[in-house]
This record gives sequence, C-alpha cells and structure tokens, in this order.
Amino acid sequence: MQFTSIVFILFFAVFFGLYWFVFRKNLKLQNLLLLIASFVFYGYWDWRFLALLIGSSAAAYFLGQKIGESEGKNKKIFLNLGLILAIGTLFYFKYFNFFIDSFAELFNIQNTLTLTIILPLGISFYTFRIISYFLDIKNKKLKPETDIVTFFNYIAFFPSMTSGPIDRGGLLLPQLKKERVFTVETGSDAARQILYGAFKKLVVANSITPITQNIFRNYEDLSGSTVAFGAILFLFEIYADFSGYSDMAIGFARLLGFNITKNFAFPLFAQNIAEFWRKWHISLTSWLTEYVFTPLVIQFRDYEKKGLIAAIILNFILIGAWHGPKYTFVLFGLLHGLYYIPLILTNKLNKKKKFTKPIPTFQELGNVLLTMVIVCFAFILFTAPTLTDAVGMYGRVFSLSFFSVPQFIKLKILALIGILLLIDWLNKDQEHGLEISRYNPWIRRGVYVFLIFMIMYFGVFGNGNFIYEQF
Repeated sequence: MQFTSIVFILFFAVFFGLYWFVFRKNLKLQNLLLLIASFVFYGYWDWRFLALLIGSSAAAYFLGQKIGESEGKNKKIFLNLGLILAIGTLFYFKYFNFFIDSFAELFNIQNTLTLTIILPLGISFYTFRIISYFLDIKNKKLKPETDIVTFFNYIAFFPSMTSGPIDRGGLLLPQLKKERVFTVETGSDAARQILYGAFKKLVVANSITPITQNIFRNYEDLSGSTVAFGAILFLFEIYADFSGYSDMAIGFARLLGFNITKNFAFPLFAQNIAEFWRKWHISLTSWLTEYVFTPLVIQFRDYEKKGLIAAIILNFILIGAWHGPKYTFVLFGLLHGLYYIPLILTNKLNKKKKFTKPIPTFQELGNVLLTMVIVCFAFILFTAPTLTDAVGMYGRVFSLSFFSVPQFIKLKILALIGILLLIDWLNKDQEHGLEISRYNPWIRRGVYVFLIFMIMYFGVFGNGNFIYEQF
C-alpha cells in the first residue's frame, strides 16, 4: 500500500475519520485503532509477514521488561538475548544468503545452503527501533513500556513503517501515551508537506527513474559523460524519492497528532561531506552516531585523530552494509568514510558553514558543487548491481568519452530539477520545503495550484515503489 496510491488515500480517509471523529475521546481505543490500521497497512503488502512483525514486537516487549527489572549479570543476559534475536532475525532475512554464497565462492565449494528468502518490508527500520529500545533501557534513558498496545504501535507505526524515519522510543512512546490534539494550523502545514513530498516523488523522482535505469543498464554502450550524467541524475532521483517519502510520512504522522524524526534538512546545499551526512537520512546517521560511532570514539580516544578516522570509517562501513548484502554498499560506505579524512586532518570536521547571503558566493557555490561531485561519484557504487558493473561504470567515466556531449539530456528533466532546487533553496531555513505560511495567502494558493497541476500533468503514477523500501 503506497502513499501515492488510491488504495492508501481511501484507507487513510476512512482511518482519519474514525481516528478523530469516533475514537478521539478515548485514548486507548484510538491507540487500538492505530495499531489495527498499522497491521492492515503492513499486511496489505504480505499478510504472512505480520506474524514476524508481531512476534518480533512481542519478544521485544517481554525482553524490554526483563532488561528493565534485572540487575547485574541477568540484565546483561537479557540484553544480549534481545540483541541476538533482533540482529539475528535481520541477518537471516537480509544477509544469510550473501554470507553463504561468499563463503562457498571463497573456498571454491559447492553451495547447497542458498535459500529462497523474501526480505520483509521495513525490517531494517523496525529492527533498529527495537535495538535502540533495548539499549536505551540498559542505559537508563528509557523505562520499559508496560502497555503492550502502546509498545506495538511504537514498532509498527504505519506512517514510518516501510522506509523510516527510525524513531527512538524516547520520542514516540510518550506521544502514544498522551491525548493528541488536531489543529487547523498543524493540519494545513502537514498537508503542505505531504503535497511537496508527492511532487518530489511523482513528478521529479519518477520522471528521472527511466533515464537512470536506461543509463546504468546499458553503460557499456554509452559515453563516460553519459554515465557521469546518470550519476548526477541519480542523486536528484534518490533525494526526491526518499525525502519525498519522508515528507509524506512526517505529514501523515502530523495529521494524526504525532511529531516524528526529521529525516532530511536540504542536503543538496551541503558545503562539505560532514554537513551532507548531518542533513541526509538523519534518523539513520544520528542512530549510528549514538549507538556505534560515539562508543567507538571513546574506545579509540587514545589514538587521537587516527582513532577518530578509524571510528568514522567503521561507522560508514556499517552505514553501507545496512543498505544490503552487497560489496558495493560496503565500498559505498567506506568511500564516504575516506571523504572525511581531509576534514579531520584540517580540524574542520565540526565546522558548520552557513550561507551568508540570499545568493551563494562563488566559494559557497564551489563548496556545494564539490560536495555534490564526490557524492555522485560514490553513488555509482550505490546503484551498481555488482562490483564488476561498478568498475565498468568508473571505467567509462574515466575514459576519453567523458569529454563528449552526454546523451539523454532533456529540458523537461532539467526544469523539474530546477523547480525542486528553487523551492528547497527558498525554504532552506525552514522545517520543510513547503513551509510557506509566512507568505501572502495568494502566493501560497498559487504555489499549491502550481504543484497540484504539476502532479496531475507531469506526475508518473505507474511507479509507486519507493527506493528505500528495498532496504
């Protein structure tokens, strides 16, 4: 059930009416309705995996109680058991075949253990919620949730179920336990955010997808400039697709009275790689910063800059591996980690750059363009099906054909990207890209009409799948 589908619109309309007009005065019934809706939303994809979701949630609920009430050795036993179950489940569905195949290939033996495994939707996202819940209880940042409906809602919350954001228990659980209030102002702003997310997905991302797919599937027959152009287009495609999903997820959550984690903060205007990752997939990077990077920095603190470099590289290798069982993802993460080394050596890692004027200076524009170039360069690894394909794509980029005129340049696509960049730039200091309540009402209405027209006239409705659903 995709956010952009008629089925979801009907589903949400019925749910919204029941949620606010029938069950509003009874928090327990409202939460129960929310949980049922989340299970229906998830089960619409494949009802068989509801058992896995419910089982994982039940195990996490029980073990969270045990971690909270135990001390010393017992606490550690229950914590380790919870982590093993959560990580083990994720490993089985996402990485088992990869490691078996790699082991067989490494030792040149016949592989008879490869299984036909379907990756459950959203498993990477809800597994990280479970892990953070355990660790927050262990670190006394969170008390175990005693209400099972509240806890199950935290794991299965449907607006952010399939592609995040990865919310922590400390953010979402308290909101589930208190009365929600709907206001016209919040509802209007949430609708604006949903509208902009739909524009990014249906108009920008879906218009670019056929071009990038054509380029990357046929890179051997194309010029280096065309492959490079494809990498640039893919950056805009994945940004529009993923941030579009996040905008809609946050907007739908706000319509239900919830504030969930912001996932993008206009990363295309980042002036260095550290700033890019502070603004890109924020919920994942902040999760790994707290639970992986910070402990590694403490562990490696005696090694000063070398230790910091090692911690960042290990952290980014994990970011790459989180995306899936492919060497290209691991190298994608490694390359981003290596990008940090100049910033660390020059003590510029934590220096934040802000634009000083409405129009960027040449230096600021140069910083942005350089950041985009190195990000696009790494995204070739991200999009390549295999290492062989990645090497082949890089080979085309570094060939003399790089200096030819690229193919597949379409004025329509460039115009759509220009509109996206303009809207983002004008609102780069706001909470989201269409937070335009500060403007004259006629200007706002004009923007709404324009975006709706663009969706109806240029929207590509055949591709409702979001890129990050596969992770």
